[in-house]
Amino acid sequence: MMPICGGLSELAEANAEVQQICDEMKVHAEQKAETTFKIFTAISYKTQVVAGTNYFIKVHVGDEECIHLRVYKKLPCHGGDLELSDLQYPKALSDPIEYF
Repeated sequence: MMPICGGLSELAEANAEVQQICDEMKVHAEQKAETTFKIFTAISYKTQVVAGTNYFIKVHVGDEECIHLRVYKKLPCHGGDLELSDLQYPKALSDPIEYF
């Protein structure tokens, strides 16, 4: 089943690709949240197909705290670069991933 353009996908468990995105975005997230994260482990994510892909990722940052990242991945024809669009911090482990 193809995702609906503009809508969020079903929740999925984070995989190696999503963790790699988080690893690349960690320094940007720390700057934006004005803190340092000892742990930065992707838990789950949703995607949104736009002119590229938005990743909405729940990342465990220690104890019961999470951060939600919105990362934009450009289309390969535009370089496929990653960009941290926004974040929500702090979030609880139980908080659902929603569009922001």
